[in-house]
Amino acid sequence: MPEGHTVHRSANDFNRLFAGQPLYVVSPQGRFSAGSALVSGVSLVKATAVGKQLFLRFANDLTIRIHLGIYGKWQMRTLDPLLEGADIAPVVGEVRARFSNTGAMADLRGPTVCEVLTPVEVDQVLKRLGPDPINPDPRGFEAQRFIEKVASSKSTIGQLLMNQAVISGIGNVYRAELLFRAGIDPYTPGNRLTREQVEAIWNDSVALLKVGVKTGFMITRDELTKKRPTKAERNFVYKREGLPCRVCDQEISIAIMAARKLYWCAACQK
Repeated sequence: MPEGHTVHRSANDFNRLFAGQPLYVVSPQGRFSAGSALVSGVSLVKATAVGKQLFLRFANDLTIRIHLGIYGKWQMRTLDPLLEGADIAPVVGEVRARFSNTGAMADLRGPTVCEVLTPVEVDQVLKRLGPDPINPDPRGFEAQRFIEKVASSKSTIGQLLMNQAVISGIGNVYRAELLFRAGIDPYTPGNRLTREQVEAIWNDSVALLKVGVKTGFMITRDELTKKRPTKAERNFVYKREGLPCRVCDQEISIAIMAARKLYWCAACQK
């Protein structure tokens, strides 16, 4: 499942390719035909990401909410010249929605959610989501929300980081890497952590997600952020079960937590 940095990159792409212009939306698959008809030809005001969810706000005050889930993916391309609203390229596979203007197109396949919302409905969704580490937070309100949610919970920090109502955009990779970098046992209850520990996790999530947005990869080893590391080199513990820890050489552990694989170093994360 794409984690938060991927969705923020998609939002940036939509703003670069489509914002401020009429955006034509069709549903080749047919499952989004009614929704696409409500916004097709209307100017896209702005694309924003909150965690793993993308919001496309149109000038008629309607918003398309997209959650890729496990199987969803985007294919974006620039094509020049294009005719407004035309069928600009052959449809390949099950395309839920095609977005296009005079210079670009984006095909959406397999999302868990693709729906049109009113402003009230958008607010209802946003209220259910936890703070997103890489959305603007100049006064620290979002950081404080995260700290309070963790401090008030008896659930393990490993579970809390995967809860999108606690923090938006963190998935299995970032969960494992954040806790390793913090030296925290994933089974520690949230309310047993110090404020300093929780604040450090938040600040590190801000830093790591920004690296992900910039590079397109989940690179969690600081010394590799300016290089092009292989997939096997990018992380400390994720998918490295049975291999020696990059810090202490102890074997990386694996377990199942809330139906997801959990990776950690029992020696470094006490």
